[in-house]
Amino acid sequence: MDRIQAANELAFRVGFSGHSGHLRVEPVYTVERVDPVRSLPDFILPPAFPRDTPESIKEHIEEEYLLPRLDPDEFSAEKDGRQWKFDWFGRAEVPLEPSVPRSVMVPKWELPFRRQKKGSEKGIWEPTSVQVDVSELMVGDEDPGPFQRAVGPSADFVRGGINNRPFRPGGLENSSSLERILPDGALNGEWVREILNGGPAQTVPPSFKRGLNLGNIKEYPRNWSVYEDQSSLNRTADEKLSELSVQFDDLFKKAWEEDVVAEYGRDGDLSETESSVSDAEASKIDVNTNVLESELSPLDEILSVEREAPSPMVDGTNDGSGQPQKEVWAVSGGSEGIADHFHELVPEMAFDFPFELDKFQKEAIYYLEKGDSVFVAAHTSAGKTVVAEYAFALATKHCTRAVYTAPIKTISNQKYRDFCGKFDVGLLTGDVSLRPEASCLIMTTEILRSMLYRGADIIRDIEWVIFDEVHYVNDVERGVVWEEVIIMLPRHINFVLLSATVPNTIEFADWIGRTKQKQIRVTGTSKRPVPLEHCLFYSGELYKVCESESFIPQGLKAAKDACKKKNPVSVSGGRYVGSSAAHDGTRSQKRENPNRSKQSKHSGSINSGNISGRGGGNQNNGSGHNNWGLRRSEASVWLLLINKLSKMSLLPVVIFCFSKNRCDKSADSLYGTDLTSSSEKSEIQVFCDKAFSRLKGSDRNLPQVVRVQSLLRRGIGVHHAGLLPIVKEVVEMLFCRGVIKVLFSTETFAMGVNAPARTVVFDTLRSLMVATRLESQFRLTYIMILHLLRVEELKVEDMLKRSFAEFHAQKKLPEKQQLLMRKLAQQTKVECIKGEPAIEEYYEMCAEAEKYHNQISKAVMQSPLAQQFLTPGRVVVMKSQSDGDHLLGVVLKGSSASNKQYIVLVLKPDIPSVSQSPAGGDNKSSNLPQGYFMLPKTKRTFEDEYFSSVASRKGSGAVNLKLPHHGTAAGVNYEVRGFDNQEFLCICNCKIKVDQVRLLEVVSNAAFSQTAQQLLDLKSKGVKYPPALDPLKDLKLKDVNLVETYYKWTHLLQKMSTNKCHGCVKLEEHLKLAESISRHNEEVKSLMFQMSDEALQQMPEFQGRIDVLKEIGCIDADLVVQIKGRVACEMNSGEELICTECLFENQLDDLEPEEAVALMSAFVFQQKNTSEPSLTPKLSKARQRLYLTAMRLGELQAEFKLSINPEEYAKENLKFGLVQVVYEWAKGTAFADICELTDVPEGLIVRTIVRLDETCREFKNAASIMGNSALYKKMELASNAIKRDIVFAASLYITGV
Repeated sequence: MDRIQAANELAFRVGFSGHSGHLRVEPVYTVERVDPVRSLPDFILPPAFPRDTPESIKEHIEEEYLLPRLDPDEFSAEKDGRQWKFDWFGRAEVPLEPSVPRSVMVPKWELPFRRQKKGSEKGIWEPTSVQVDVSELMVGDEDPGPFQRAVGPSADFVRGGINNRPFRPGGLENSSSLERILPDGALNGEWVREILNGGPAQTVPPSFKRGLNLGNIKEYPRNWSVYEDQSSLNRTADEKLSELSVQFDDLFKKAWEEDVVAEYGRDGDLSETESSVSDAEASKIDVNTNVLESELSPLDEILSVEREAPSPMVDGTNDGSGQPQKEVWAVSGGSEGIADHFHELVPEMAFDFPFELDKFQKEAIYYLEKGDSVFVAAHTSAGKTVVAEYAFALATKHCTRAVYTAPIKTISNQKYRDFCGKFDVGLLTGDVSLRPEASCLIMTTEILRSMLYRGADIIRDIEWVIFDEVHYVNDVERGVVWEEVIIMLPRHINFVLLSATVPNTIEFADWIGRTKQKQIRVTGTSKRPVPLEHCLFYSGELYKVCESESFIPQGLKAAKDACKKKNPVSVSGGRYVGSSAAHDGTRSQKRENPNRSKQSKHSGSINSGNISGRGGGNQNNGSGHNNWGLRRSEASVWLLLINKLSKMSLLPVVIFCFSKNRCDKSADSLYGTDLTSSSEKSEIQVFCDKAFSRLKGSDRNLPQVVRVQSLLRRGIGVHHAGLLPIVKEVVEMLFCRGVIKVLFSTETFAMGVNAPARTVVFDTLRSLMVATRLESQFRLTYIMILHLLRVEELKVEDMLKRSFAEFHAQKKLPEKQQLLMRKLAQQTKVECIKGEPAIEEYYEMCAEAEKYHNQISKAVMQSPLAQQFLTPGRVVVMKSQSDGDHLLGVVLKGSSASNKQYIVLVLKPDIPSVSQSPAGGDNKSSNLPQGYFMLPKTKRTFEDEYFSSVASRKGSGAVNLKLPHHGTAAGVNYEVRGFDNQEFLCICNCKIKVDQVRLLEVVSNAAFSQTAQQLLDLKSKGVKYPPALDPLKDLKLKDVNLVETYYKWTHLLQKMSTNKCHGCVKLEEHLKLAESISRHNEEVKSLMFQMSDEALQQMPEFQGRIDVLKEIGCIDADLVVQIKGRVACEMNSGEELICTECLFENQLDDLEPEEAVALMSAFVFQQKNTSEPSLTPKLSKARQRLYLTAMRLGELQAEFKLSINPEEYAKENLKFGLVQVVYEWAKGTAFADICELTDVPEGLIVRTIVRLDETCREFKNAASIMGNSALYKKMELASNAIKRDIVFAASLYITGV
């Protein structure tokens, strides 16, 4: 608005304000002030607000933005006791592309005995720093490899997440799996040619239904024209092409030549400059070596021997002798002198042991100090754990992490207790997570496998992984987990492998080294710390049969003699005696009564079965009136043995029974035995009271708890999988204290549990085995395939190749590659005199015809109906003996009872020789039969050169022709000889006229000429062989497949006859060459197949499983994992396919949380034979629906050629024996009451429910992926319902007593 003049130069303007259009008047200052800002009137605050000052503003900013304070909403009194998870990584503002310095200063590592301490502060060695280019540190050793990703959320730091990508496994650097991330033609420039030719760009990514929408951008035109200026229109295409500055073809050609030159430069000879530099460096090294040779110390000699030890070399390299050297990854030996100079080699140990180390321990520790991976094989109690402890100490010293894996949870808990006082230790199992931030973590192997597949960021910090009880790789069910973990571990992680003595330690270490591309140092000892003595116990006496690894035959003979004197009938009659009979009696009873009563598992030895401890009892296979005597007999055997061992001071003793039921019965049979003193009884009672005080009242009075305490007070214990976890731990701890004198146990107690036993007893030798070889139990699982398919750079084929099962085949690949190159360099070409060779095609037809002939020879040619056609005059095709050709012939005489052969005249393909004598030329006139005479040649006729004085044509049937007979007639060679019926290739549908008398009796040349001419006339009709008999009309064949084969065979014969090689003079020679070429090609194909992924043992199963995953929708046609596949990746505790289908079919939606968790128990329960549970109608219906789902999946897998029986598959993966028990437990029923509902031991019930809590967590994660909030809440409620009381009592190893 224009300015309005007013009095005293006061200017103002009128405007509108607000949305309502009110007028407002604004002054307009026209006079310039000196300080216009100060001249403005101050803003007058309302009376409630104080005036702002610089100090108040500063105080406000500090209080509001600078001073730390807690969020009052999150940290309120109502939320006291709650735990929070802070996402520090998510809140940190890190630049997307941080600048990397070109060089860094890194400490230079030196051997401990070479470290200089003089001149440093406090006499401590200070490493010298050197400047290193960053590129040198990162070449080939990128932390996440090609899977570069940001650190995930802190909640997934330890366990990982399904959205994380796993780290690149060590040893995959040279794998070709990375090639598939680039489409075909992306590297050779074909895509550029395609676009230049007018083709569309590749805009649709794999598995996407549509690609990028380019809007109005259209495809390029088909023809491109490139000009410098308008005048170039008149030039020719060649002129224009030559004047262009840059051509795509030139670029590609140049790049190709540069790549070839680069590769040649790397693989071939060095250039002159490089060679001169290398020679100079070599001479310098030689001079330095000569100077230092005179100053070698004993330590230098040890290190020089180590440097000369076999190092990994590529197959085919020479060692100077001309012989190719092989890769050596398992290094055993070369450690002489390490033990003698150990304290000089390792002056400052990371951990001091209060005892003198053994030789193998010193060697292993020295290799750990050098950063090498070690494999320690030694007997039980030899001190292998020392090596694991030192790896923990090194991780603590280096500020890294070490992981200790154990096969079973019991060992994990025990090792946690043992290491707690020495190191910063954490524990990770399926249901326990204690101090995961610790530098030393103890976990089960399954947890480590899950962390690797889920890309847990804690993997970055791990320096050592310790595999205890490596021989557990032989376990059929879980051995595959060990192989998966070894294959999946990244390159920067070193191995410490602890194992019992096995025959193939080097082989297994070689596999690990080859798989991870790093050397494995193998050390150990075969010496036992405590020498073993093997004895036989019979009739109260011990007979020593082995001592110090030496067999004592006198002891065995003495035991046999005692047995003969005691039981002469049992020896002669072959009866079982001693403990073996007792074992058989128990097995007999179990077969007769497989479903024992629900009360028997708590009531001790009411029925002890047929047991004859010393072989003298009456074995009546379960007659009830003798059970009491049998039980007393068994108890007397144990009493005799225990008393004998007690007198010899050989207690405590562990008695292995290999049966849970037998352990309980054997312990209960010693009802009157007391082996503890009053002080030991007091110690046992106090310990049990403290241990069981954490249980609530009803759980303390469980029958098993009361019964085991009664046994423990008398110094007797039992240990098997049927015991409650807390009861097993009490038994283990008391046995380690030495107050339990006799322990009846299954083999579970021997798995790595360190216990001070002086004697071990086996009640049977059937379950004992010699030291077994480490063998692969690797098998494909759906969850493994899905985890690997999640990451495009990882291939399932790489996992298969690197399994222990494929080790030997993969080890021979370099040799096979060299053999293949040699075979490909061999010349495989036939020189043909008729132009382009066709012998290979002819040879293939011959081979195929031979195959068809073998199929129909017996069924057709040798059939009675076909024999009826083989009469004189029948035209046939015969098999040649010398040539590879087929011969046209005619039957001259059929077979008879006295002579099974047929006399056949066949035409030979040979060119007639001038020097060859005519037919019958070797038959002189004196050799003619009586009554024949020869006319002069001028008077002989063509029709009858010889004739008989007797003008009879009937003949006698005799054959006067000497077979085989060769001759020439009608310009061709022929042969007459006898043929067996299997030599007939084809029976033709035509006959010719033959004169048997003149051919076979008179031997007339004219007759042979006539016969040969008739056969030649058949050939002159355009076909080489006449048509064969019709299989339907003539031979009356009824088998459709046989008729089809017959038609193919006869067609091949006709096709072969038209080939230009047929009848060639060099056919025989060229057929041999063709056979050699075919054999050569087959060998090349075989080698190429053996070197391909298709040759892997489990490749057919992999293809079948891929088809199954596609069918059910876990992956698409491009092998991209779908949401159903991501859900399946979460299923670790149950069969992944059944669990996934259960969720996607919404089978849990109409169930309450208690019912859902009860049904889910079928996924984790493992015992086969149980009593039938009593289910509600709703649970019964859900059970049937789940079983049908499993059957459908089993049938689908069988349809895709997987060796799976649908019914066995369903029964093996779904066991409903504890559905009722879990349902009642989730509803709040006491543990003592649910135990009465089944015959399953209490320990297995607890184990199932604990694993079921893990399954609930998996289903909860799956619900998050699916977006099913109702299922998520249901699984949360189900988990809370079962997590209570004795089932989830804390381990004594973790909390202490």
